[in-house]
Amino acid sequence: MPKLKTHSGAKKRFRLTKSGKVKRAHAYKNHILNKKTTKRKRGLRQGAYADVTNEAVIKKLIPYK
Repeated sequence: MPKLKTHSGAKKRFRLTKSGKVKRAHAYKNHILNKKTTKRKRGLRQGAYADVTNEAVIKKLIPYK
């Protein structure tokens, strides 16, 4: 079977943990930050896990990670 291509956007956005969960960053942390509270921005720094319903699709996009 031929090699699969990794989705360039997905490889920059997602990491796989040892247990197989998909780790992601929070959105809304790039620009227009002055109207967001410090508490909210601090919370957005924390990593998060992708929802179980999306995990299979994301894993197909990053087959060799």
